[in-house]
Amino acid sequence: MTNYTRDEIKDKLRGGIHQVVFTKKDGTERKMFCTLSEAVIPEEHRPKKGTTIKLNDNVLAVFDVEKQGWRSFTIADVKHVQ
Repeated sequence: MTNYTRDEIKDKLRGGIHQVVFTKKDGTERKMFCTLSEAVIPEEHRPKKGTTIKLNDNVLAVFDVEKQGWRSFTIADVKHVQ
């Protein structure tokens, strides 16, 4: 398993849509096309300005472009980002 930092993944996803492959809690592998780019996220799904979000450094919330919703994964479970 490749070790990515939270910041490395966030920087990539802010640049556009990428495929993230990770191991889910049930042990299955998941491939997700996701982003953190505001230009790609539909306006109705963008975080509201001034919203306070409690951060968990081990988990990253991303916008799944196929499911059109927010999903999250554990950073340590990421196999690769393309």
